[in-house]
Amino acid sequence: MKRMKLYEADDKMIDLIGDNYSMLQGLNAFGIHLGFGDKTVRKICDEQGVDCYTFLTVVNFLINGYAPKSTDDMISVKTLLDYLRASHRFFLDFQLPSIRKKLEESLNQKDSLSVLILRLYDEYAHDIRLHMKYEEKTLFPYVEALLRGEQKVDYNVDIFSKHHSDTKGKFHELKNIIIKYLPHDGLANNQLTATLYDIYNNEEWLCNHSNVEEVLFVPAIRILEQKLKNDDVSARISSIINKADSMESLSEREKEIIVCLVQGLSNKEIASQLFISVNTVITHRRNIFRKLQIHSLAGLTIYAIANNLIDKRCFTD
Repeated sequence: MKRMKLYEADDKMIDLIGDNYSMLQGLNAFGIHLGFGDKTVRKICDEQGVDCYTFLTVVNFLINGYAPKSTDDMISVKTLLDYLRASHRFFLDFQLPSIRKKLEESLNQKDSLSVLILRLYDEYAHDIRLHMKYEEKTLFPYVEALLRGEQKVDYNVDIFSKHHSDTKGKFHELKNIIIKYLPHDGLANNQLTATLYDIYNNEEWLCNHSNVEEVLFVPAIRILEQKLKNDDVSARISSIINKADSMESLSEREKEIIVCLVQGLSNKEIASQLFISVNTVITHRRNIFRKLQIHSLAGLTIYAIANNLIDKRCFTD
């Protein structure tokens, strides 16, 4: 039974599953264990360390197609990543081998058509395995790096999307062949029908999995990428401000020497005017260049004018 409604954090988890038993595997992928009594969704998520908002986003998307805006920044990328990775393990390690075994038991393997059907299943299973392994070797490590605050310059989620193959129809041809052409021998018809039902569910599961990636996961990664870019820009601006602050941390003596330099005085003339040694003048000049990152007379002049050390009218005709 499917109940078309938007589930909320204060709904009981048992009601959510009772209305939508297809979400049982989703619970496992989120790492939520059974035996939760009459507790609410929020209570269970809090107890089992699952981001409640992200869990409900996936649930409401899979149950009734409700998708958040692509700018929704409340979705936890880490929670989605863990969910998708666990879903891969379920499908590759359990679901595919389980259906393969059921097919073997329900087909007459002495029949050449049955052998070809098993071979076709193996080809599809291989394609899906490659698809998921590609995600695990490329996208998932990239997302983990983003979560650590690292961003690659040669890769982004749009590159992944461009090379992301579709798995939605992998079993479509297989089930049609079984329905249309497999000879009926009257021995294992019930078992074959049950297996065929599993294949249909498998196809729906793959479609849902792919949709979660495309509609929820990819936009969430884009938001994370943009956030890191914004943080990088903020860090650069902060660095510039800090450098500017260091420029303003000149001593009064250093400011006096800047004025002398702008006026064209030599080290010896500056030393004589300020009653200090030439070596002291040289040391002050070195510190000025280091603090301001300015190494030309024109640059020092601009700095002196901008900071009101000298009157710019002195340089006008």
